[in-house]
Amino acid sequence: MAESLTVLVAARDEERSIGKTVSALHEEFPEAEILVADDGSRDGTAAAAEQAGARVVRLPRLGKGQALALAEREAPPGRLLLCDADLEGELAPLLEARADLAVAAFAERQGGGFGIAKSAARALVRARSGFEAREPLSGQRALSQAARAACFPTAPGFGCEVRMTIDAARGGLDVVEVELPLRHRATGRDSLGFLHRGRQFLDAVLACGPLATNYRGLRLPLVGALVTLGGRRASRRIALSVAGIALLGLVDDLRSGPERGFRGHFGSGRTTGVLKAAGIPALALAATRSLSGATLVSLSANALNLLDTRPGRALKAFLLWSALLRGPTQAYVPVAVLLAPYDLREMTMLGDAGSNALGAVLGYGSVAKLTGRGRRLAIAALAGLTVAGELRSLGELIERTPVLSQLDRLGRA
Repeated sequence: MAESLTVLVAARDEERSIGKTVSALHEEFPEAEILVADDGSRDGTAAAAEQAGARVVRLPRLGKGQALALAEREAPPGRLLLCDADLEGELAPLLEARADLAVAAFAERQGGGFGIAKSAARALVRARSGFEAREPLSGQRALSQAARAACFPTAPGFGCEVRMTIDAARGGLDVVEVELPLRHRATGRDSLGFLHRGRQFLDAVLACGPLATNYRGLRLPLVGALVTLGGRRASRRIALSVAGIALLGLVDDLRSGPERGFRGHFGSGRTTGVLKAAGIPALALAATRSLSGATLVSLSANALNLLDTRPGRALKAFLLWSALLRGPTQAYVPVAVLLAPYDLREMTMLGDAGSNALGAVLGYGSVAKLTGRGRRLAIAALAGLTVAGELRSLGELIERTPVLSQLDRLGRA
C-alpha cells in the first residue's frame, strides 16, 4: 500500500488566501488529507478553510511552530507535507525527491530585506549540524515518518524551520533542497517587513539553544539562565550565589531523568536533583553565613520550582512577592518582567535554571527583611509547602481555588 500523505498548513488571519491554497492542494494531492492549523485567527480563516475542504484544528494564538506541533498530532502516520497558507505553485517535486526531509528553495527571490535573518539562519544551521542550507527559513517541506519523529514537536514561532533542519541533519537523515518556481506574499522593506524578519531572527536564535518539553508537549527554549543578568545590580555575593544556583538548575534541565520530588531523586541515588539538593544549600550558606538564612533560601528556591508547572505561574509569584520584599529582589525584577510575555505565550520556558534562581532571589530578599520569629515562621511555611508538593499537586490546588485560578490564567493563551 502507498504511504499515506497529510498536507499541514499553518495559518493565522489568512481568510483571503487560505481557500485558494487549500483548493490548489486538493487538486494537486487528491488522495491526501489537508489539515489546517488555525493559530488563533481573528478573521474567517477557519471557516474559509473548511469550506474549501480542509480539516481545521482550532488552536489558541501561540505561534507558527506551536501550531504545527499541536496539529501534527492530529495527522495519521505517514508522510507529511508542510505548506504556507499563502503559497502558489506545485509541491509534488518535494515528494518525488524521496528524501527524509526535502525543502523547497524558491527559484526567484521575492521581496525580503537585506538577507540578515536568512544569513544568520544559515550560519546557525551550519554551526549546529554541519548542513549547508540555501533556504533555512522555507516553510515548504516534505517529511518522511522518520523525519516527523526526529523533528516534532517543532521549535516555537518562526524558529521551527531552522530547528527542523538541524534535528534532521543531526539525526543522520537525508536532507535535500529542491529548487521550485513558487510564489508567496513576500514582506517588503517597510516597518512591518523588518519587524517580521526581526522576529524570525530572534526565534531562530532561541530555537538553536537547549529545548525542553512543557506541560502541553511543546518543545520550548530554556531561557531561565538569563535571570542571572539581574545580578549586575545586585551585591556580588548574592549575584554569584544566584548564578551558581541557576547553573545547577540548568544541569538538571539538561540531564535530569524521570525522577520527580525529593523522594524520587533520593530514592534513585545520584541524580541531578540530588546535586541540586546538596548544592543549593551550600551556595546559600556561603552567601548568608547563616544556617537559618541558607534554609530559607533553599526552601524558597524549591518552592518557586514547584510552582513552575504552567506558563507564567512562577514569574507571577516572583513579581508579587518581590513587591512585598523589595531589597535584593528588585535587581532581578526587570529581567522577570522581560521574560514574562514569552513565558505566558509559551515561546520560552524558565526551566529549573530560572525558577530555582528566582526562588533563591526571593529567599535572599526574605533573609534581608526577616529576623528571629518572622524568619522561623517563613521557614515553617515553606517547609509545609514543600511537604504538600511531595504529597499532592500544588497546581491542582491552585486550579480549584477560584481567585488563584483566575490570577493564574491571567495573560495566558
